[in-house]
Amino acid sequence: VDIVKPPQVSTLPDVLTLKEIERLINGTRELRYQTFILVCFSMGLRLGEALALQVGDIDGERMKVHIREGKGKKDRFVTLPQLTLQALRRYWASHRHPVLLFPAGRSPEERRAAALFMDRGGVQKSFKVIVQDVGIHKQITVHSLRHCYGTLLTEAGVGLRAIQQELGHENPKTTALYTQ
Repeated sequence: VDIVKPPQVSTLPDVLTLKEIERLINGTRELRYQTFILVCFSMGLRLGEALALQVGDIDGERMKVHIREGKGKKDRFVTLPQLTLQALRRYWASHRHPVLLFPAGRSPEERRAAALFMDRGGVQKSFKVIVQDVGIHKQITVHSLRHCYGTLLTEAGVGLRAIQQELGHENPKTTALYTQ
């Protein structure tokens, strides 16, 4: 029996401009979400990778962040921008959790005593509201920040191999999507 396979739909994600990223970060009222968005964008992190960041993963001297057990349970180091380091320090000073950078809880006291990091679903819902509040009408999710990072690196002339390492892609074809 001949089975007809429908053609695969290949869509490209919406990408924000630097002005839109700036509007998104500056339009965020809560410091924890503002810092979280900056961290995801400036280092190209996945939602789970950013949520699971710990104080000990930040190497301020080498300006690197150790991403533990990313996709495929693989570790990697990513570049830490100076602005992001300052934002992380400012946010951490607001709760001073001994381990987690993005602990759950509404108040600083709750965050300091939290056993878990922020809720994935809560972050995603808040992100949607923030995107609407700042007037961005593109189909954007937290993961879109990672695509924006990869696209902007490509546009800046960074080599695909370097982008592949930063983003933790195993297959170069995945990284090549950013050239489109």
